[in-house]
Amino acid sequence: MSSSGSARRPTIGDVATAAGVSRTTVSHALNGLGKVDPNTRDRVKRVASELGYRPNLRAQRLRTGQARTIALASSMPLAVAGGPSRLGFYMEVAAAAAEYALTQDYSLVLVPPSRSASDVGSVDVDGAILVEPEQDDPVAAQLHERGLPFVTIGRQIGAPPGIPYVDLHGGAVAELLLAHLREQGARHPALITGSGTRHSYVDSRSRATDGGHAETLTTAAESGGEQAGYEACSQLLDRHPETDAVCVLVDAFAVGAMRALADRGLRVPSDVMVATRYNGIRAQTCDPPLTAVDLHLDVAAAEAVELLLARLRGEDDAAAAETPPPRLVPRASSLRLTSPA
Repeated sequence: MSSSGSARRPTIGDVATAAGVSRTTVSHALNGLGKVDPNTRDRVKRVASELGYRPNLRAQRLRTGQARTIALASSMPLAVAGGPSRLGFYMEVAAAAAEYALTQDYSLVLVPPSRSASDVGSVDVDGAILVEPEQDDPVAAQLHERGLPFVTIGRQIGAPPGIPYVDLHGGAVAELLLAHLREQGARHPALITGSGTRHSYVDSRSRATDGGHAETLTTAAESGGEQAGYEACSQLLDRHPETDAVCVLVDAFAVGAMRALADRGLRVPSDVMVATRYNGIRAQTCDPPLTAVDLHLDVAAAEAVELLLARLRGEDDAAAAETPPPRLVPRASSLRLTSPA
């Protein structure tokens, strides 16, 4: 503070003097640059915080060439990423990623799913997080073409070496749901997934057929949203009227499947049990509420930010990060033998 009582913003020189280091060391410590001793880095950050120092972001960008901004993008259509309310899987990841990025002095640009492929190449960012990419994902192709570092949430099938990812346990989630349905008495369970090549679809189809239980498999196009789920479930019941449980990996499809069951006069869960993958607003507000899985998306988002920042620092040794094991959230849509906790 100046002697006149007017507020004066502390400078990088003030931080350097108080911490007993050079201005360069302060700059490197606060921006994750160079090789700064961890104890020194922590001391500089502590002193900067105590003094209330805030870097001049415009000057910092001119000096380092960094935007201190990362993008979140996906090729998922809005019909499954969020739906009419725009609240869903994608927005939950976005909120958690933005919150964690701020703790690392980065901001997050949210690229709407329906625009990601066309817009991700034009936003001014240092890197990107790509949510559940397809095998030949158009957004990944744009990022590769631009030479922009990125990581993925969910493994990209057939990805080139060196793309770090956060594992969302695609096959394990399907196994968890199908095992629960069998425990609740299902004898003829079916699996409905998206028709694309996202890891959750590919892994769940593989686990369902290789796990010793030959579940009936049906797929639907993501772009169809709830109506695609309705039609897939209707076709499934036409071909396999003995079906007594459906594991619907996409929550939008699950809502459509519930309508298809109701239109046939089938009761949930007494006639047909229903479970879905994502424990979001659709699952929680459905009637009856849908059994789902806690995917620990807050952890996944934070891990993805960490992986991306490591890439931006040139640390390419971290190839993958794991979230905690998926946790079943049982609800009335599948509970025949027990009551919800």
